[in-house]
Parts: sequence; C-alpha cells; structure tokens
Amino acid sequence: MATKKAKTTEGAISFADKLRTLRYEMKKNKVSYAMVAPYFILFFLFTVLPVLMSIILSFTSFNVLEMPEFVGWKNYIKLFLEDDIFIVSLKNTIIFAAITGPISYMLCLLFAWIINEYKGKVRAFLTLIFYAPSICGNAYVVWNLILTGDRYGYLNGLLLKYEFINEAILWLKTEKFILPVLIIVQLWLSLGTGFLAFIAGLQTIDKSLYEAAAIDGVKNRWQELWFVTLPAMKPQLMFGAVMQITQSFAVADVSIYLAGNPSVNYAGATVVTHLIDYGSTRFEMGYASAIATILFLLMVGTNKLVQRVLRRVGE
Repeated sequence: MATKKAKTTEGAISFADKLRTLRYEMKKNKVSYAMVAPYFILFFLFTVLPVLMSIILSFTSFNVLEMPEFVGWKNYIKLFLEDDIFIVSLKNTIIFAAITGPISYMLCLLFAWIINEYKGKVRAFLTLIFYAPSICGNAYVVWNLILTGDRYGYLNGLLLKYEFINEAILWLKTEKFILPVLIIVQLWLSLGTGFLAFIAGLQTIDKSLYEAAAIDGVKNRWQELWFVTLPAMKPQLMFGAVMQITQSFAVADVSIYLAGNPSVNYAGATVVTHLIDYGSTRFEMGYASAIATILFLLMVGTNKLVQRVLRRVGE
C-alpha cells in the first residue's frame, strides 16, 4: 500500500515538475511562440480542424442543407461491402501509389544528385527544365495531343508510320491502356516540391564530411551517397517522402483531365475522384467524409512506414 502511495506521489511530482518546466520554457521563449502563433492558428483552422470535422461527419448522413444525422458505422459498412466503385478506385489508388510513389521519389533524388554536380547557371537551368512540368498548366493539353485516339495523335501517328500498329488506338478510351497511361503521365509530372527539397538539401551538406569519410575508407561515389550524402539530408528525405506519398495517393487531376470522370469502366478512378463525385456532385458529405477519412488513414499509415525505413538510411 505504501509502495502504491509512493509511486502515485512520485508520478504527481514528476508531472508537476514537467508542467513547471513547460511554463518556464514558454515564458523564456515567448517571443518565438508569438512569431509562430499566426502560422499555428491558420494551420489549426484550415488543416487540423477540417480533418477533425471530416472524421466526425463520416459517422453522419449530411447533405449540406439539413442538420447532420448520426448513422454510426453505416457509411464505412457501405464503403467496403456495397460500393463496388470504391473498391475499384481503392485498388487503382494503391497500384498508382505503389508504382509512382517509389519510382518518382528515386527519380527526384537521382536527378537532384546529378544536377547538383553542375555549378551556377547550368544547375539553375537544369533545375528549371526538370521542375517545369510539375507547374505547367498546359501539361494535360500536351498529353491530350500526344494520346489523341486517331491517326493525327502524335503517338498513333508515330506508331502507324513505322508500322508497329495497323490502326489507331483509343489510348484514353480503352480500359486496359488507361491506368498505365495515367501512371506514365504522373511520373512525368512528379518532379515537384520534393525534387527542389533534394536540390536544396544537397547544397547544404558540409564538404568536410566527404574528406572525413575518405579518411575512414569510403572509396567511391556510391559509398559517399549512402554513408555521407543521404544521412546528412535526412530532413529533406523525410519531407520529400511526405510530399510524394501525398501526391501519389491524392492523384485526381491527371485522371479527370485525360480519362474523364467517370472513366471507361472506372479504369482510371481513384479514391479522390470518387470523393469528388460524392462531395462535389452528389453533396453526400457524410459519405464523402468517410472516403476522405479512409484516404487520410492510408496516407498516415504509409507515411509512418516510409519514415521508419528512412531512419535506417546510412546504417
């Protein structure tokens, strides 16, 4: 009995000490907290709060015009047991993320590593060339011209000219071609913010680390990359991973602009296009919130897994 009381008293004292320490630190760094406050408030209002509200609404039936009605797990049961289109879109999203996520991440790192070897204006020019597709508003117009389903489409015209095919292929209207084509286009667009983060990270590495590594027995560029470069830019690697995970799971525009929404037999449907359908077209906000919650959990779980893997880099 005395032991239990001692443990309780020790826990209370420990908590009180932590609370006093926290107050002291906040008072000591009040200027820093004041500077961070505007961002934190905006982040809470426009990111954290909407996520929490979405999770709450996922347990309701809500059509925007009437008050939400609590329905429990009904939306989630419908998602996995009755909504065949959601299952198709979930499968497409997982395939999309499993292919484009790792490949685009490795491409971002590889191209950033190569471009970083150049200096000055050449490096800036190459960075712009590789980054431009991700911010180009006319990217889908270009790909629509390439993939037009008649002989005037650039891809069909080239294949017909060299007799690889006998007739034009409807690339974006043929079910078996839609997902592979969307994956290729997404890879082309994938050198975005993560790519810039890698470029920045590579330029901040202390050059003396390479000299120390050479003394310790590092003999070639690949060993430098694994034992020096990657461990020195772990924050950028983490940031790039988060960006690529978000980009690969939240894909929607490439499918809508190229394959349409809905696409043929939902071959190009993703979780986000399904979410847009219920949230923006049908205004079934409770059901749309359930879809968003599943996507959120999928992103968070994948992000945790990737971060655990990246922590072992350089070991």
